[in-house]
Amino acid sequence: MALTKKQKEVLDFITEYVRENGYSPTQKEIQEHFGFKSLGSVQDYIKYLTTGGHLNNDSHSVRGLMPSTVQQNSEEIPLLGNIAAGVPIEAIENTDMISVPVHMLGKGTHYALKVKGESMKNDGILNGDIAIIKHQTQAENGQIVVAVVDNETTLKRFFKKSKQIELHPANETMKPIVIKDKECEIRGLMVGLIRTY
Repeated sequence: MALTKKQKEVLDFITEYVRENGYSPTQKEIQEHFGFKSLGSVQDYIKYLTTGGHLNNDSHSVRGLMPSTVQQNSEEIPLLGNIAAGVPIEAIENTDMISVPVHMLGKGTHYALKVKGESMKNDGILNGDIAIIKHQTQAENGQIVVAVVDNETTLKRFFKKSKQIELHPANETMKPIVIKDKECEIRGLMVGLIRTY
């Protein structure tokens, strides 16, 4: 949603305030800063910025405003082991937890897998990266999925053709995995990537 000049000024003020103080201004402080006649004006701005996705508002907190761009919050999700970006390997089920920035996670259940192999390197997914996966059992053509084939798990681009499913690597030295529809189980969709140097 496009912002008016004033709406952008209010958002910028909140963003700057959070950066400097580590917490958000109160509605009263916003009112005083801009010289608004009532708190109602402040609430109108907050409502518009929240609806437009520019601001998150925890209504249970006096300092509950958080610009979407400086969302520092993170969430713990399970790190379920390794996934092959190459020849399918068994996903190792373990229960380590990993902290992930909230902005990477939308609605639904998420988990993380450590990438092994080079088959997705042309998509920028490298050996040792942590793939953030949204748990779901359906996929659209072209999406990067966690697929289980013959009890082995792999990370590939999904393509459903008329009579078969193709799981494409992003590495010109490797061939797609071609299978019948029933032999492939989708376990999730890649929604983010974490890399440590």
